[in-house]
Amino acid sequence: MRRHINTNLIHAGISEDELTGALSVPIYTAATFRQKELGQTKAGYEYGRSGNPTRKALEALIADLEEGTDGFAFASGLAAITTIMFLFKSGDKILISQNVYGGTFRILDKIFKNFGISYEFSDTSNLKLLAQKFSRDKSVKGLIIESPANPILSITDIAGASKIAKKHDALIIVDNTFMTPYLQKPLALGADIVVHSATKYLGGHSDVIAGLVAVKNKELAEKIKFYQNAAGSVLPPIDSWLLIRGIKTLGVRLDRHNENAEYIAKFLQNHKAVSEIYYPGLKNSKGYKIHKKQAAGSGGIISFILKDNYDIKRFFDSLKLIALAESLGGVESLACHPASMTHASIPKEIRDKIGISEKMIRLSVGIEDKKDIAEDLEQAIKNAARRLRS
Repeated sequence: MRRHINTNLIHAGISEDELTGALSVPIYTAATFRQKELGQTKAGYEYGRSGNPTRKALEALIADLEEGTDGFAFASGLAAITTIMFLFKSGDKILISQNVYGGTFRILDKIFKNFGISYEFSDTSNLKLLAQKFSRDKSVKGLIIESPANPILSITDIAGASKIAKKHDALIIVDNTFMTPYLQKPLALGADIVVHSATKYLGGHSDVIAGLVAVKNKELAEKIKFYQNAAGSVLPPIDSWLLIRGIKTLGVRLDRHNENAEYIAKFLQNHKAVSEIYYPGLKNSKGYKIHKKQAAGSGGIISFILKDNYDIKRFFDSLKLIALAESLGGVESLACHPASMTHASIPKEIRDKIGISEKMIRLSVGIEDKKDIAEDLEQAIKNAARRLRS
């Protein structure tokens, strides 16, 4: 019987301990496991880096939620992306969404470029342009998509982009951090690999750093399993348990995130101080129809720009309920300045070209009362207004 996502969040994967029947999978902190005899393990465990029962439960859970064959848990989202990059070799090129997370750019630009793997920004929302890039450059072997992309929230037709990449035998990797499997299923849309910064909505409480990966076939799974074990950036059992616990409430949290973000987006859209707003849930936003077709909600992230007569430093300084902080996806509302925080590793000339201006504010809308969030924004905006000199 096919179960609904809210049921799967609680019961998918390995939802109870096989030994005791405990409905909370235990935290197995063992670094090593007794073997029956040479070459024979108990339940397939030999060493904590190679496999752990608590981590296995989490990995089975993300595989089920993303409708993949296998899942993998890493020490961070960037550790997950790094491990995925081991699938490529010198001479390969990776196309990446224009406004991709700064950490993804940094890994490609500062690390893997040194090993002969190149990258190129692409407006992945423009499928015609994307197809041309694949046709003109046979070295393109991978496509990394964020949809909605961080921080401008541009939308890519995942199914359409996947068809183009598959035509050229390229791997399609989708960062599903903003949407989670509760709202969007990239593997079902044609992607090969889904990656998450599980620190964000999956954990949901700003208390764990983690990365998750799900794949759609056993061949890819075997390769990533090898690289995960060989490189060793695995998620510890306590963090694995925290993520399992966090995922159980993902549905109810995201329902509130969505509700609050839609309210705040409309509040900001109609505000006299706001010159531009980015949120895929607004009907006049670019990519609205595509996003609505491939996702079940618009998420909790909003980016906006205040008009020139407002001082954004004063805006940040004036926030009371909303915290000025890195990250997103926690129960608390957070505000950040992408140009100097999440995307500071991207050179200014590139940021300017792709639209990440110095005046952009990114808001991760929490699950507090939406009216309190709006009230805090209102008073901060008022304080940010520049007074004319007399």
